[in-house]
Amino acid sequence: MGPIARIVAIIAGLAGGTVFSQAPEFAQQYRQRIGGALDELRVIVEDFNRQAAAHQLDRQQALKAYAQSPDDFLRDRGVSMQSTITRYETLLSQQLKLGIAAPVAKPFVLMRNADDVVFANTWRDFVPGVPVSLAGLAWGAIGFIGGWIMAALLGIGTRRVVRRRRAYRQVP
Repeated sequence: MGPIARIVAIIAGLAGGTVFSQAPEFAQQYRQRIGGALDELRVIVEDFNRQAAAHQLDRQQALKAYAQSPDDFLRDRGVSMQSTITRYETLLSQQLKLGIAAPVAKPFVLMRNADDVVFANTWRDFVPGVPVSLAGLAWGAIGFIGGWIMAALLGIGTRRVVRRRRAYRQVP
């Protein structure tokens, strides 16, 4: 590997390390957003449960009453409420999984089943953090190695193309 290739590989490694080192910080900011979303969804779900109980119904009975209504608006409202409850339960489960995961594993937990809205809003407002945690340093190292490998592979491919062109030009 020539000196220019080494410099490119180091720069690619540093770039990869910098980008990947942000994964734990992104997971942390995502987790904070889940907390906010859950706080708001909890108010809606608990209010629904309270209203159902005031009419001697549990949640499923109340949803069934919506579903069996002859009124289109009420049926649609029931579908909307079921969707809200499902999202609440999904985010609650994901928050629990993020809470018990090792710091280095949190980005993997997030990638498995991220909520589209929370993910998009986290990405929009993401503020990079300094990776001083063990997880940040580990992800930085993974990114550095990945960047180095990508640069090396691109370098190998580029050299092959250059050699073929030179060989092609030398053939009479």
